[in-house]
Formats: sequence, C-alpha cells, structure tokens
Amino acid sequence: MIEFTRELVAIPTENPPGNAYGQAVELICRQLNELGFSDTRIEGDCVLGFVGDGERTVYFSGHYDVVPAQSASQFDPRIKGANLFGRGSSDMKSGLAAMTYAAVALRDSGALGKGRVGLVFVPDEETAGPRGSRHLAERGSLGANGIAMLTPEPTGGVVWNANRGAITLKVTVKGKAAHVGRQYEGVNAFERMLQVAQRFMDWKREVETRMTAFQIQPEAARRSILLLGGQAASGTNFNVVPEISSFTVDRRINPEENFAEEKSKLLSLVDDAADVEVLQEGTSCGVDENCPAGRALRRAIEAVTGKAAQFEMCPGLLETRFYAERGIPAFAYGPGLLTVAHGPNEFVPIERIVECAQIYALTAAELLG
Repeated sequence: MIEFTRELVAIPTENPPGNAYGQAVELICRQLNELGFSDTRIEGDCVLGFVGDGERTVYFSGHYDVVPAQSASQFDPRIKGANLFGRGSSDMKSGLAAMTYAAVALRDSGALGKGRVGLVFVPDEETAGPRGSRHLAERGSLGANGIAMLTPEPTGGVVWNANRGAITLKVTVKGKAAHVGRQYEGVNAFERMLQVAQRFMDWKREVETRMTAFQIQPEAARRSILLLGGQAASGTNFNVVPEISSFTVDRRINPEENFAEEKSKLLSLVDDAADVEVLQEGTSCGVDENCPAGRALRRAIEAVTGKAAQFEMCPGLLETRFYAERGIPAFAYGPGLLTVAHGPNEFVPIERIVECAQIYALTAAELLG
C-alpha cells in the first residue's frame, strides 16, 4: 500500500488544469492487473475494477486528481518517521491504495460469496467531477446494483454522512466608461454592482438563520452559508468610471434545504443590468447513519480503532452525492487529515492507511458475506 501510494503521489495530477491523467490511469490499471483483477474497465479518464460474483455491489470510490502544488518537490513522496509526505498523500491517494488492498483482502479471504466490490478511480473531484463521477453518471455507469458506497476522503477519523450543496455564481454588471472629470457622461458599473450586492446581503441575513440537524462542530458551522465577494473586480484605473464590475456569490446549502428553490432565489436577485455565470453547482445529500451500511461501518471502525465512530456533516461538497441521489447509502471515511490536505506539508499517517483498508474490508464483508 505504501509503494502504491508513493507511485500515485509522484504523478502530478494537478487539477486545475487536469494534468497527467493518462499517467495515473496507466498506473492504476497496471496495479490492478498485477493484483489479479480480471474485470477492469476504462471509461474516459475513469477506471473501474470489480472482484466477486453476483449483482449486489459495495463501491469503493476515490479521486486521483489533486489541487495544484505549492512546489514541484511535493511530487517527490518521502517517508519521515510514521508519516508519508507529498501532494495528495492525504487527499486522497493513500485512500486509493487502502481501498484497493481492502478489495484484494476480501477476494483472497473468500468474503465475497454474496456479492462484489467495485473499485472506482475518478479525476476532476476538485472541480466538481465533469470528467469523473459526473461523466460516469451521465453514461449510466455509476452505482449499478449498489448497496453501499465508501470514499476515502481525508475525514480525520470521523465519518461524513452528509454534505452541503453548492451554487457558485459570478455576477457581472456593465456600465459605460468615462474620465473622472466627465463622469456624468459615464455609467458607474461599480455603483450599480453595489445595488445588486445589497440584495444578496439582505438575503444572506435570512439564509444564515437556518440550521442543519446533522452533526457538525462548532455550533456556528450548522448555519447555512452565503459568501459574497470571494472574488471581486472593477474598473481599469482610479480616475476612470468603471465600465465593468463583478463579484462572486458562493451559496452552500444544508441537506434540509431545497436545491432548486435556492438556485431560483439566487438568480432572481439579479436584474437585467447584470450577467450571471454559474461557476459550479452540486447537490447536498444526507444519509441515515443507522442504515445497514452505516451500522456496518460503525462496527468496523470500533473493531479496528477501539474508538466510537463519529458521524458528521462535511462542510463542503462530496462525491457521495452522486450515489446518494440514486438511493445508495454513501459515506466518506479515509486515512488522511483534512487539517493538512491542500497544504504545503501534506502528509498521511502510515498506520491510518492500514486501518482504513481494514475498516473497508470489514464493512463490505458484513454487507456481502
């Protein structure tokens, strides 16, 4: 598992823009072939591998793309003490190794008598999945006969059984340029933008009174979210009436809220004087932690770690949503640490890679055996 993780980390699958996907696909396919997987498929930039017989399938799904590195040295994986360092070590290439060897253990131990495990390796998770899970969903290749799905996101020891949805807009307001001394000949796009932004500010106050019932800490994190001005731009110079002004709106929607209604409300706040570009959108989801898959995962975590399993809502998007919207219970649990993911000193504790593989294997064995 360590060697597979190191080989994956060494491939600079940065997204954006989507580098080296072909190299990652080649390595994953070679690894599955060496491990004796006889049913492996390539769909675009995605790899699917299956072990076991029967239709009932537990999916282990993970992404091999990573956020851009702060330096090229991050793609030189290295072990220091009990940790493996490198870009993607936590998010989530160590998880790919864990889920792969969990499937091997299930096959070799004969624990798949009543079903199969499907391994799914996808890109583009960091940019909402157009060439990854979304691509598989559009082709009808995602989650066939699934009874559960696990994804090894860097959850830091907890289980994410829910995630917020996301709608991100770029609002651009147009005006007419003019010299500051003759501003009466222009139309100030910045001032018009402020009028539009004020509508969002008024809506923000209502939105952020809403609280999710899913577990998440601290208490303030339970509030629904509307962020204004994550990116903003205006004009060309201090002495020119700005012709164009823009700002972003990032709406994060709790599972209890209606995605379509919230999107419609956001768009209604923009008048004809502005243009709107949807930068991203993804639905929320929430899964009952006491469903059969949740109970099996809970028991596996407690058996391996000796600690009680904790279920919480992820503050961001998760690819569990693609499975949950198809009625498949989906959970995130991985060896990595969210506190170091995407950072300059990203690492994963090696012991947690082993634990994750054990937990995945025990969970699937209970569901299928």
